[in-house]
Order: sequence, then C-alpha cells, then structure tokens
Amino acid sequence: MMTAAKRIGLFGGSFDPVHNGHVMLADAALDELSLDTLYLIPTAQSPFKSDDKPADNASRVELLRLAFAGREDCEVDEQELQRGGTSYTIDTVRDYAARYPDAELTCLIGADHVPMLPQWRDVDRLAGLTAFAAVPRPSGASVDFPAPFRGRWLRGAPVNVSASDIRARVREGQPFEHLVPSTVAEAIREFKLYAY
Repeated sequence: MMTAAKRIGLFGGSFDPVHNGHVMLADAALDELSLDTLYLIPTAQSPFKSDDKPADNASRVELLRLAFAGREDCEVDEQELQRGGTSYTIDTVRDYAARYPDAELTCLIGADHVPMLPQWRDVDRLAGLTAFAAVPRPSGASVDFPAPFRGRWLRGAPVNVSASDIRARVREGQPFEHLVPSTVAEAIREFKLYAY
C-alpha cells in the first residue's frame, strides 16, 4: 500500500508557455522545501488575469509535459482545466488536503501575489490548509507574508523571464529558444503556437 507524500508542492499558473524560469523555480522549490512531489497545475482562467488565452489548454499541458519529461518528482495535474471557469487556489488546495490529509502542502507563488493574498477566496480556510513559498523578483525586495498566511521566500536565483515576452517574440519572429526548454521550443514551432 502506497503512503501519501509527506511534503507536496503546488505550482499553479497559466504556463503560457512554460519557460526556463518555471523550471528553475521548480528545482529551487524541490530542493529548498524538501518536497516529495511538485504538482504543476495549469489554470483554466486566473482571477487576476484577462481573458487572453493565446494557447489552448491541450497545448499548454503538452508543453508542460515536455518541459518536465522524465522527472519523477514533478507531475502535471489538469484538475483546474477539467473544472473549467475561473481557477481558485482554495478549490485545488481542498482537493489535495482531502487526498493527502497527512501531507504538508505548500503553494508556490510569485512575489507580486504575496501582498494580494488577503484578497484571495476563503482566506482563513486557505491559510489553514497550506503554507506558501514565494520567488523574489530579480529587483524586488522580500516583504512579510500578511496574516493569517504562513510563508517563506525561496533563495533560488530569480529569473527575469516573461511568458508574455516569449509570446511577443514568437509573434514577431524574434529568437525565443534560449528562454524555454529545447523540447518546448520545438513544439512551439511544430504546433505554430503564438504566431499570428
């Protein structure tokens, strides 16, 4: 009988596309948080982003799988895509808390989301179910996590890579291959993603 992982990381995002910054953040989180498994969870629609969805869900999932292929410590979870609509972290965290009641859960977030945590849905329940780990911006200072949230800042070197910049580069025919894993670059070209 399999036992639940002791430490589980939840890394949500649009991953549109997944890039080297995401991979480096995943590696930093696995190392610094001593995670057993990191779940990569593409959002259906972020409550903090516009309705702009340049790549379809299946393509975003495929790029994620390519970026983390062969990694036993990382898994892609499509539950938010399957639920559809706006993706709220509390719904996903509740699901993991129910499936792994003895695990320590940690959600990875960007620095810009830390001060916004009190605006997230079901704050008290969310803060009780999971801790947070934030990646600093290359030029940004760390701030305290607002009550009632528990969190820490990752030391892993922040990488200034932007998915929107990558999409613009592809659209404009500019080099982008150095910003994404090689398998992802190949798939973007093959699927003709982001090129209008």
